[in-house]
Amino acid sequence: MADKHKILIIDDDADYRASTRALLEGEGYEVIEAINGREGIDRARSQKPDLIVLDIMMESPVEGYTVVQALKFHDEFSDAAEIPVVMVSSIKEDPTNLFPMAGDVPMITPDAYFAKPLEIEKFLECVRQILSE
Repeated sequence: MADKHKILIIDDDADYRASTRALLEGEGYEVIEAINGREGIDRARSQKPDLIVLDIMMESPVEGYTVVQALKFHDEFSDAAEIPVVMVSSIKEDPTNLFPMAGDVPMITPDAYFAKPLEIEKFLECVRQILSE
């Protein structure tokens, strides 16, 4: 049997992490967690997940974008640069609309974006699609 896909959830909301963990484990994924960006970056490097589910607003209002930028563009974290990122946030506006003056800024653009509360079927379909690529 093939190894389970490993998903890292980075979010400061314990209830959200627990519910998302249960959802993803119910789909057969292995789930690891981090409560902030720094811990998330460390876990991404040490645990090498296949996908990251990332909140935007944690210790700062833009911490999620900082995590994406660090993982994708800092040499120190280059071993985690190819990990796909799905942002999930209470911010209803997609990052591409939130920062129109920046255009398509790869340093902060996630592979997918969902607003909380999750549309569960769409979220799971997105996760399946990313992990099958």
